[in-house]
Amino acid sequence: MNMKYQFKFQKILHLKEREKDEAMGIYQDSVKKFEDAAEHLFGLLKKKEGLEHFQSDKLSQGLPISEIRHYQNFITNLEKSIEHYQLVVMNARNKMNWCEEKLLESNIEMKKYEKMKEKSYQSYVRMVNEIENMQLDEISSIQYFHREGS
Repeated sequence: MNMKYQFKFQKILHLKEREKDEAMGIYQDSVKKFEDAAEHLFGLLKKKEGLEHFQSDKLSQGLPISEIRHYQNFITNLEKSIEHYQLVVMNARNKMNWCEEKLLESNIEMKKYEKMKEKSYQSYVRMVNEIENMQLDEISSIQYFHREGS
């Protein structure tokens, strides 16, 4: 007897695997965007901190009002950029968390079908073993009757 195992939901399992792979790609992309935004924000914060130290040092040495205004304008513009990037980082984090949730959901869906396939395959193996045992019993019986009949 030559029976080949065929999982009846194989196409769905394949689709779920592709969905999980796509979700993984989207999640990894969202992590990268979050990291890039966070690094940019960190750079702006470091730049502001450095500029404030520089301005503080210059003030202790005596600084003309025009230069004070210049540095203050620059710091104000940096603060606006920082505020903007804080929002960008927050949105990127939210999207990353949402993508992670979708990835987990698609992974769970795929695992359900993998579990179904495993159970189906185990059932198939039991059935094949039962059929083989029945065939062996039948062959044994035939051989026994042939010996008895001779």
